[in-house]
Amino acid sequence: MRYYLGGLAARERNEDSDRHLAFYLTFVAGAVNAGGFMAVAQYTSHMSGIVSAIADNMVLGNRSLVIVGVSSLASFIFGAASSAILINWARRRALESEYALPLGVEALLLLIFGLSGFFLTSGSFSTILLTISLLCFIMGLQNAIITKLSGARIRTTHVTGLVTDAGIEIGKLFYRNDPKRPDLAPVIADRGKLALLLSLIGLFFSGGIAGALLFSRFGLPVAALFALPLGLFASFPLAADIKRYRTRNG
Repeated sequence: MRYYLGGLAARERNEDSDRHLAFYLTFVAGAVNAGGFMAVAQYTSHMSGIVSAIADNMVLGNRSLVIVGVSSLASFIFGAASSAILINWARRRALESEYALPLGVEALLLLIFGLSGFFLTSGSFSTILLTISLLCFIMGLQNAIITKLSGARIRTTHVTGLVTDAGIEIGKLFYRNDPKRPDLAPVIADRGKLALLLSLIGLFFSGGIAGALLFSRFGLPVAALFALPLGLFASFPLAADIKRYRTRNG
């Protein structure tokens, strides 16, 4: 079990560790997206709707909603950029925590989100702005982690790309190759990829249900339930780097 948990955020990757980490992060993204809606009545994991909302609210003259939208977009971008900075910084130093660093940051920020209800004024514009910005930063950070470690094969925070890719594979699956044209390469669906895509879609949906139920019943502190496993995954590579540092420096 220790070897398995330590491998989820390790520098040395394989297909299983990529897939299993993606499963959990997709579930978390669905749950946090639902939790964000419960907290501030806005989804925070997909930027398509947010960019469209910015354009709509600019035309309608809703200045405060434009501010929220721009802040959300900027926070998502900054989260992704921060993840890339941490990963590349660790990679240049050959640290085991190459992916564990941003994962640990995500866990910490989820804990802050869970505790935010104790020190922020509920319902105020500043609280809504800070909460949405925090969640968008987390989602950008997370999406960049899985994008970097999977070589851009997997996304976890938005379903549009997953559904599109699943639709493509389903189209290939039902395509009828013409037996009279053996000279043409047959159209063949990647069943393994399709299974992965459908699993990720299902996990995002399941995470949304779990998040909606838990956040509506117990409030923001539920975020700790999703943060603690992330912190556990990150702790093994981080501990290895700390041990190596202490050994080198006596």
